[in-house]
Amino acid sequence: MTTFLIVGIVVLLIAIIVRIAKTSEMVSVVKGTKETMEENSKTFAYIFLGFMFVFFGGIAWSLMKYKSHFLPESASVHGVWIDNIFNLTLAVTGLVFVLTQVALFYFLFKYRQRKNAKAYYYPENHKLEMWWTIIPAIFMTVLVVTGLFYWYKITGPAPEDAMVIEVTGKQFNWIARYPGKDGVMGKRDYSLINDNNIIGMDWNDNAGKDDIIPTELHFVKGKPTKIIIRSRDVMHNFDLPHFRVKMDAVPGIPTTFWFTPKYTTEEMRKVTGNPKFNYELACAQICGQSHYAMKMAVKVETQEEFNAWIGGQQSYYTTVMPAAAPAPVAVDTTAKAESKKAGI
Repeated sequence: MTTFLIVGIVVLLIAIIVRIAKTSEMVSVVKGTKETMEENSKTFAYIFLGFMFVFFGGIAWSLMKYKSHFLPESASVHGVWIDNIFNLTLAVTGLVFVLTQVALFYFLFKYRQRKNAKAYYYPENHKLEMWWTIIPAIFMTVLVVTGLFYWYKITGPAPEDAMVIEVTGKQFNWIARYPGKDGVMGKRDYSLINDNNIIGMDWNDNAGKDDIIPTELHFVKGKPTKIIIRSRDVMHNFDLPHFRVKMDAVPGIPTTFWFTPKYTTEEMRKVTGNPKFNYELACAQICGQSHYAMKMAVKVETQEEFNAWIGGQQSYYTTVMPAAAPAPVAVDTTAKAESKKAGI
């Protein structure tokens, strides 16, 4: 309802401006063009000045109204760096935006057409042009270099003690894989993928027989975590917005991202003030008809809680192999006994 009301107000304002323009055109026929043009210029100058206040008032209202929909505090260590860069960029560009827009509307008002007004010819100012080129260049260089520094730090090699998790995207869900007790992930081959081997595990590799494929992701607070991201079919996007993690899942090309969780799920519920809050892995790349359903639950916990959870998980091999193994062959015990009696 509010949206329809706002659209109606905008349409009404446009209609009023058009009507004023037509009225001014009719008046100009009666009173003369020059005098009418000065009056029109004055009228529109005040309209633009009023629009400036409405425009900035609308921005301020939107920020206050939808503040609760902004991303909460970052749940990862590197997310703080990203938020700081974002806020710095927003502050610099926001200040420039406000100054330039105020100057635009002020000049429209100040230099409107007036009686006996004479324009001042000001063709160039090399010093001014030099400074308004150098200053933005300095700010842009600082922002870009700072961003690149943190980006290479985030996407660089993970710490040696990082927990490694593989996540594969497919239409339309995520498949997570944890190494078993040996700490080594087994080999996989896309040609082995079938209904009983959803990521193509190579069962000839004993290292993969204790690998775990759970139905949800578990991270450890304060533990560096490296994610190996894959795709089984089309391009997806691995998105953990609360951790500021976002990386494409590309078919045939594994990508990686590492981060360190900062808050457990329970702690984040207190930070957000939402007792029902839960982390979630989503796909941020439109990947097909059921893209909207491509989600996975995520939980951050202490090391002790994680150890208890992972210890209770069953390996994928023991889960699928009974279903994949051929049924036992029935033995005719009667015929076997008769053969034994006949000495066969």
